[in-house]
Amino acid sequence: MSLANVPNWLEIDLGAIRYNIQRLAAISARPVMAIVKANAYGHGLVEVARAAVAGGAAWLGVARLEEGAVLRQAGLEAKILVLGMTLPERAAEAAALDLRLAVYDPEQAQATSAAARAAGLRLRVHAKFDSGMGRLGVTPENGLEFIRALRGLDGLEVEGMFTHLAEADDPPKPSTDRQLDRFASLMEVLQASGLRPPLAHAANSAATLYFPRAHFDMVRCGIAIYGLHPSSDAPLPADFRPALAWKARLASVKLLPPGHGIGYNFRYTTTRTERIGVCPAGYADGLRRRLGNFALVGGKRVPVVGGVCMDQCMLQLDQVPDAKAGDEIVLIGSQGSERISAEDFGNAWGTVNYDVVCGLSARVPRFYLE
Repeated sequence: MSLANVPNWLEIDLGAIRYNIQRLAAISARPVMAIVKANAYGHGLVEVARAAVAGGAAWLGVARLEEGAVLRQAGLEAKILVLGMTLPERAAEAAALDLRLAVYDPEQAQATSAAARAAGLRLRVHAKFDSGMGRLGVTPENGLEFIRALRGLDGLEVEGMFTHLAEADDPPKPSTDRQLDRFASLMEVLQASGLRPPLAHAANSAATLYFPRAHFDMVRCGIAIYGLHPSSDAPLPADFRPALAWKARLASVKLLPPGHGIGYNFRYTTTRTERIGVCPAGYADGLRRRLGNFALVGGKRVPVVGGVCMDQCMLQLDQVPDAKAGDEIVLIGSQGSERISAEDFGNAWGTVNYDVVCGLSARVPRFYLE
């Protein structure tokens, strides 16, 4: 398969991934865990993980054991932490793959320990603390008791402790400092008791950039390694490079008379003779089924008209009189002096850039550029 024979595709700049990792390491002066869960935010799990490690990432972070298994099968030897839920029954599988697991509840930790011990294996774990987000984890105030209990469980080695920040991408809010205060207080108690794990980590991309006190022993960066802004209130430094572009080719261009319906349910009707192009990308590819979408053709932003179909959408091309079948369309990325970002679609869809790129379908071919 090549770019010459696909109707729509993604181009992933692995050099941008490597560069962004290096910048995050320089900013934090800490080892970087590259978060590659959810198919590396739609960019491609294995390829991005390899680029991240080549860029200096010391760790890889995934959400599920299956993702870690894929990385091991692909030959990745980096340290890998499974950040989310893993059933205790799979502890032996995780240990055999040298994956680290999160433990976030006394009963879950006990069951995980029992499964590892029964298999005759030792499993490295990171204790998760809920410092204020309301997701997985023991409260920091119960953290000393939790760590003591973990230390007494055969089959487990407590390698790390971590928390996750809910509003680091909104720096003026005080909640991040409150969360960090609770987590840091626990660290002090554990240090005084001789029970502090070797690795403490809390900083996501936004905290890596905006909360230096959150850097601790390692930073966990996701959205920033892809060159995407944590939020409009926590933008990346200007030199970070977006890694993903989404492109297609015009399938057809034709003139349609006034009063002609476009697409299912005629959600658009021409008001004059109009140039209408067909783009071979639809909601099955990740383009939301809503009005108000857009694309670049001939270096100009043009509207998507009518309803987005499963595999296609229609473009109003009066601004681009020379457009013809086979011309390049850019859905995310640059063309001439114009650019459409994942943030632009996120704003248009009432969501965030994470949602946009994670929603790009597996059926859209990925091409990796060095």
